[in-house]
Amino acid sequence: MDLSRNLDENLEIFRNELAIDTNYDVILRRLTIGGKRAALIYIDGLLNDQVMSIVMRNLMSAQREQVLPSILESILSRHLPYTEVSTVSTVLESIEQVLSGPALLLVDGIREGIIIDAREYPVRAVGETDLERVTRGAKDGFVETIVFNTALIRRRVRDAGLRFESVNAGNRSRTDIVIGYIEDLAPKKIIEQVKQRIKQVDTDGLPMGSKSLEEYLVGVSLNPLPKVRFSERPDVVAAHLYEGHVIVLVDTTPAAMILPAAAWQFTQHAEEYFQHPVVGSWLRWVRFAGILIALLLTPLWLALVKDISLFPAGWSVIGPKEPSTVPIFVQFILLELGFDLIRMAFIHTPNALASSLGIVGAVLLGQLAVTVGLFVPETILYTAVVAIGSFAIPSLEFSLAIRMFRLLLLILAGFFGLGGLGVGVLFVFLVFLFTKSFGTPYLWPLIPFNGSAFVRLLFRTPVPEARERPMAQKDGTDKFSGDE
Repeated sequence: MDLSRNLDENLEIFRNELAIDTNYDVILRRLTIGGKRAALIYIDGLLNDQVMSIVMRNLMSAQREQVLPSILESILSRHLPYTEVSTVSTVLESIEQVLSGPALLLVDGIREGIIIDAREYPVRAVGETDLERVTRGAKDGFVETIVFNTALIRRRVRDAGLRFESVNAGNRSRTDIVIGYIEDLAPKKIIEQVKQRIKQVDTDGLPMGSKSLEEYLVGVSLNPLPKVRFSERPDVVAAHLYEGHVIVLVDTTPAAMILPAAAWQFTQHAEEYFQHPVVGSWLRWVRFAGILIALLLTPLWLALVKDISLFPAGWSVIGPKEPSTVPIFVQFILLELGFDLIRMAFIHTPNALASSLGIVGAVLLGQLAVTVGLFVPETILYTAVVAIGSFAIPSLEFSLAIRMFRLLLLILAGFFGLGGLGVGVLFVFLVFLFTKSFGTPYLWPLIPFNGSAFVRLLFRTPVPEARERPMAQKDGTDKFSGDE
């Protein structure tokens, strides 16, 4: 429905639609502009009071002869001292704008409303991220306000080709979403796929921000492998933009989605690039070792213990040295459950009590379990090593996926020994092999093999030599054009 020329008719519509008399934070402020009746409608707490004071002072001081004959043009060009101003012509657009934070100015005799975008969301200060900390390098991380996040990226990518396209999702929430890419680097097919999938989102809202949107972008399946990478660091996002990736920012979420994503991206960390290339390469290899340990150590040891009779006598040192009342397989399952319980308890425990929880959960319970004979020391030792390997994985989502696969391998090794472990490892490899992220093979550049990209994967390439853009277009064609 279009706005009316009559101010009273417009205000009656907004009184009903926005429940102005019921909602204490929806404010209707009447004023006079050059002898014309007008009204401001806005949400209390979402506007910059200083900016709006200046705007209202200029509007209310306008004389009648200064605004006639073209009231709208005169207000916009001479009496509205603010940069972010636009007009709307329908009631629906006006309501969406007001609920997003800007103020709506209605003037009697004008069919259009004036949007004054002087939003000032409640926001925390830009600070260091918790999940991607580095010893050197920038300490700024994304926050919950989307415009601040785009500014942090713009500061690092001063490229005329950088595009930030704004869309909305959520039938009721109308959540702001920004799709970012460098126009001549990002594959156009992926950009269109992302836009199309966001348009197809059919839900009331995205209360969990980017995690809710992720399930619409990549779908939901039993495969636990993450198909998009999350990063809270603007410098990491900037580096991926230069490589030709597409990013998605969701308002209220202090992280960016990076896509497409291959498995190896979840194994890299910004710390490697703030150290010497030799040191960075070493850190990368240690991290690869940690991932293998997190996936295979406990299932392999359990399989060897179960089938120890198949090996020469010297291999007997692998088994437990002390008897226990609980089978080894059950011990590992219980320790996995206990580890997750401690991790969840840490999340819900105040910082002042976190150290006490660590002492009770990791030291006292483990020691007492060994003392009473429920567990053998080897199972606790190997589970602790596996936990350290899991913490070495930079991506929380990828670490949890590895944990799911490890549980599967433990079950197969516990029931079927080395044969079951072999089948499990083959199954995990096939899952990695057939997983794709927006048409990009998950194991690329290993499968399909790309020599130069694989070398960059194994070694932290010196910055002056890192000229290849793995995910970007080459010779005007997409490197991977298959559908997911």
